[in-house]
Amino acid sequence: MSDMMKAAMFMGPGRMEVEEVPKARVEQPTDAMIRMVRTCVCGSDLWYFRGLSEHAVHSQIGHEGIGVIEEVGSAVADFKVGDFVVVPFPYSCGTCPVCKAGFESCCPHGGYFGANQAEYARVPEADGTLVKVPGSPEDYDDATLASLLTISDVMSTGYHAAVSAEVKPGDTAVVMGDGAVGLCGVIGAKMLGAERIIAMSRHEDRAALAREFGATDVVAERDQAAIDKVLGMTGGYGADAVLECVGSKQSFDTAVGLARAGAVIGRVGLPHDVTISAEGSFYRNLGIKGGPAPVRHYDLNGLLDAVLNHEINPGRVFTAEYDLDHIQDAYDAMDQRKVIKSLIRF
Repeated sequence: MSDMMKAAMFMGPGRMEVEEVPKARVEQPTDAMIRMVRTCVCGSDLWYFRGLSEHAVHSQIGHEGIGVIEEVGSAVADFKVGDFVVVPFPYSCGTCPVCKAGFESCCPHGGYFGANQAEYARVPEADGTLVKVPGSPEDYDDATLASLLTISDVMSTGYHAAVSAEVKPGDTAVVMGDGAVGLCGVIGAKMLGAERIIAMSRHEDRAALAREFGATDVVAERDQAAIDKVLGMTGGYGADAVLECVGSKQSFDTAVGLARAGAVIGRVGLPHDVTISAEGSFYRNLGIKGGPAPVRHYDLNGLLDAVLNHEINPGRVFTAEYDLDHIQDAYDAMDQRKVIKSLIRF
């Protein structure tokens, strides 16, 4: 068996390549080594692809995936070779007070993956990180595999936005962002019982998918025009819950402006140049919650079953598929908004 593997490499803004690198391996007794079955390009990857965030040049990338365990360390108790698993984007110990509270993405013993756009990946803290899927990949069709891939990140993140925004039955929820996370946020808001879901989108294909996922209204306006539109739709009061799934200053400021007094903004978009006004939120009693999604917590408490029972189909956010050798095309397509999200299959 070869001790090398193919991996996507970030070569600088706008440039991706595939290289042969040393194969991922078990390094610690708590590790597992995964053969990847599906991975993908994330919207957050585009920040550095576009040169808007720092990222080491000539380094591996990627944090989402599903795969099959090929090797486990001597201390791994809950998984074995051959298990089909979801690999959440954060890794976590699973035993500390933070993990037990359901916030594995903030585990002080954990971290985040950054090399999953490759044929193999090392998983630290395997017992506290991985989510087992019944059977094997061959037992599922492509659509289900795509949906399983989303619960490694975007579906769990969209759901986290809805949970953080404290969406309740009967609420009017606004979803900022029509990328994969925002679209999955629409699903999350519907799962939690929102009666009216307003998707902020100016792209016909994404707006159509948002409606399919449960959006009742679509607003194409931006900035103050968007705020005025939503206020007009809600009797001047604003939304009961806001899911901020972008992370830009424009998106966050708009979210604050269209939120009802006393509402909660669930923010999951990676913040860039965002400033939160203490006085602005204070005098309107606005709640602001959220951050990196505790994927494993949500997967084990409903999302995995919802996918397997075909209650939700978030895999629809993948509108193009590539193999690893065409990773540049996968990034270009997302960067140019030709696709919503690029899936990489092995």
